[in-house]
Order: sequence, then C-alpha cells, then structure tokens
Amino acid sequence: MAKLAFVGAGNVELTRKILSDLMSSPELAGTLRVALHDIDPARLATAETLARRLDAETAAGAVIEAGADREAVLAGADFVICQIDVGGYDAALSDFEIPCRYGVRQTVGDTLGLGGIFRGLRAIPVLLGLARDMVRLCPQAWLLNYTDPMATLCAAVIAGTPLRRVAGLCHSVRDTHALLADLIGRELGDIDFLTAGLNHQAFVLRFESGGQSLYGDLDLVMADDPELRSHARAEIYRRFGYFPTESSEHAAEYVPWFLPHEKEVLRLDLPLNESLRRRARKLDAYERLRGALAAGEPVLARWKHFEMASEVIHSMLTGMPREVQLTLPNDGLIDNLPPSACVEVPARVDGGGISPLPVGSLPVQLAALNRTFLNVVELTMTAALEERRSAVYQAAMLDPNTSATLPLAAIEAVCDELVQAHAAFLPAGITRGETGRITHSAASRLTYGDAGRIAHSGASRLTYGDAGRIANGEAGRPTYGDSARITDREGGR
Repeated sequence: MAKLAFVGAGNVELTRKILSDLMSSPELAGTLRVALHDIDPARLATAETLARRLDAETAAGAVIEAGADREAVLAGADFVICQIDVGGYDAALSDFEIPCRYGVRQTVGDTLGLGGIFRGLRAIPVLLGLARDMVRLCPQAWLLNYTDPMATLCAAVIAGTPLRRVAGLCHSVRDTHALLADLIGRELGDIDFLTAGLNHQAFVLRFESGGQSLYGDLDLVMADDPELRSHARAEIYRRFGYFPTESSEHAAEYVPWFLPHEKEVLRLDLPLNESLRRRARKLDAYERLRGALAAGEPVLARWKHFEMASEVIHSMLTGMPREVQLTLPNDGLIDNLPPSACVEVPARVDGGGISPLPVGSLPVQLAALNRTFLNVVELTMTAALEERRSAVYQAAMLDPNTSATLPLAAIEAVCDELVQAHAAFLPAGITRGETGRITHSAASRLTYGDAGRIAHSGASRLTYGDAGRIANGEAGRPTYGDSARITDREGGR
C-alpha cells in the first residue's frame, strides 16, 4: 500500500479535496494508507472522522491512521503532504497589525513583505525538522508542500537538509490559464501555454493556438473593458509584456509601485488585509464541514479537476503521465535565475517520478523582477538558517513594498516588534540578536531539533474574531466586487 502522510491534516478542506480525489479513483482501491497528523487534537479528530467517512462513501478500502506522534505518521511514508500554518491566526494578525501601525499596507502577506518574511521565519524551523525526520524515517518519500512562502520554504529545505525530493504546489498557474482562456472565449484545451518564473511571480511566456500568439486577442478584450485594465496585474502585463500568474492583490505586494501610494490603492481597488478575511471564511468552512460530519451528511468533494497533490500522487502510483506546474530546485531549469533558487516550471509526472521541463532563459525584464523577489527570499532563508537578526533587517530593507514605505530606522523598529511578537516560533539566535544594529559576526548553522512541536494546522484553533479589527489605513476599505474577475483566484477550481 502507498502511505500518504498529512502534516497539518487539520487543514481539513485541503485534506478533503486530496482524499476525495484519490479515494474516488477505482484504480487506487485497496492501495492507500492514510496517516494524519496535527498538533491540534480537535482538528486532528475532525480530519480522522472526515477520512473515515470519505473511505466509507467511496468504498476505497483505505487504511486510516491518525496521531499526535509525527514520527509514527512519517515512518515508511511514500508521500508527505505539508499544509501547516505556524502560529495560526494570532500570528497572522500580528503580521498585519504591527506593520499597519508603521504605515505599511499589505493585502495577503504570505510571500514577500513583512508578513511573508515573518511567516517564512516561523515556518522554516518546522520544515527543517520535518525534512530531517523524513530523511531518517521515509528517505524515499516526496515532500509535497502547500505552505507559503513557497519559494522560501522549498529553498530552505534544500539548503538546510539532505532531502532532495521536494516539490511545491500552488493553484495560481492553473487558475491563470483558465482565466485567460475564459477572457478570450477559447477552450482551455485548445491553448498551448508555457509559464515559468517563481511561485506567485511567474509569467505566461507562451500563449498560443496553432502556433499563433493569443496575446493580441487578450489585448483587444482588455481594450474594450476598462475594468480589466484597472488592476495591478494588468498594469504589470502592459509594462512587462507577459501576463503574471498571481492575482492583483497578491502581485501588488511584490513591487514598490502600488501599495505605498494611497491613490493607487484606491484606483486599483486593492483589498487591504484580505488575508484576514480569507482566514475568517476558512473558519466558517471548517465549522460547516464539522456540522456536516456530525449530521451524517455526505462529504465527498467533487470538482472538475483533481487537486494538484492528487495529480502528482495519482500519476506516480498509476503511471498515468501528466504535466503539472511545480516549484522545484533550479537545476538548470531557468538559466538566468540563481541555481540556489526554487523555481516554478512545468514538470512531467508519471510512474518514474517528477521530471521538470527546462525553460531556458526568461525575458530579461522578467528575470530582473524575479531576482528582486529572490533577494528577499535569500535573506529570509539566511536569517533562519544562520539565526541572524541582521539578515531579517536586510530582507525587509530589500523588500520592494516595505522599502518604498519606510526609512531604514523604521524598518529595523518594525522588525524588532515582529520578532518580539513571534519569539516563541523563531530561531533562538534571531530573538537574542541585538536590536537595530548590524554586526559582522554570523552564528553557525545550528540544528533545530524537533521543531515540529510548534507546527500548526492550516487554520488556527484560536478564535478568529472580527477580521475588520485592523483598519485599512488611509485608503479605507475598498470593495472587491465583480469587476475583480481578473484579479481573484480564490474561487479555485
């Protein structure tokens, strides 16, 4: 039997999607062993009930296990699905509230920006502990990571552990392809795409049908629709020549041109603090699922497409080939990005494993944007691996949105406050570091040990409260109506 270990299984909506896909596949009947782990006992119990219900509804004949002992869950695994959220809602709230007091605007805060930097600093020790456990307990397993910041965490695992079977999964490329097909009125299957770059900052390099570019069709559609033109990703597309894969509220966080400027926030209808509202909706979905389980209602989830982890696992187990967009180590995949980076590229997945497709060089302007992004990734990773607060400051100083908003002293001050707020989750050297001062000494690379004790499931067990507690700053709270169809990918499949 193939063993699937879910770490952060209490993120039950994702657990539900993956298990629904795989348990509904007749060719996998009687072949699945599902092991669930979460540090929140209530969420773990919900995940176990869900898995057993799905097994009964599909007659999949799966073996279901659940436990707080992560090592037991990992032992002998073939696939490890990581979907943790270290610190949960309270940590995310601090990621928004503290920068907001300094005048820093954020929308999602999970990749770059102060929110992305500190989300990465909280998660890296946990991912390193998980990867080291995998090397001991399931050395041939694939780590399929959903946790953001994707590029930072995947690169940290590669740099900080011997684990090499690491792949990051995200819906943004798939959703962007579907969006573009819809906008120009074409069938998705009739379009030839090539998309590459970094997770949350990739670009559609080839958008063709029958060898003819479809970008002209997109330009005509956008020319006739002012609403489509008035979004951050449309602004980036017009100036850089290739359509970005990330939603406007997300893409706006990675550049200095939008969030620091109140007029741009209003003009582009950027939804400040959107991540907190999404988290509140996730909690509502969790409670609805718990209610359905308690009432004995069917819980099998059916979508048009498999979840991405389901595609990878299904193809490896059955040999059915698929092309999937994944974040993987840049081993000759994108020539003009650093080899130490993890990049988002298409990959063939089949019974032989994952075979990424080399892209060559990105257009120079896109590689330049990606390298700006990677400056923050590299320094965040360095701060965690070397336990240096100075590198935390430097990551924030090079972050496009933060550096366009604050002077150097204020950047150090806001980082110090965030270090204090997240001290329970950060490497010790960062919490002990001198405040507001760069030193020339660097701590040695330390062993983190069983950092998994502080891992958290995808949605916090804490009360979410009113996400509106954070003011949206000078720009007010823009609405996010139907005109945002070019920006919002949260609707998923």
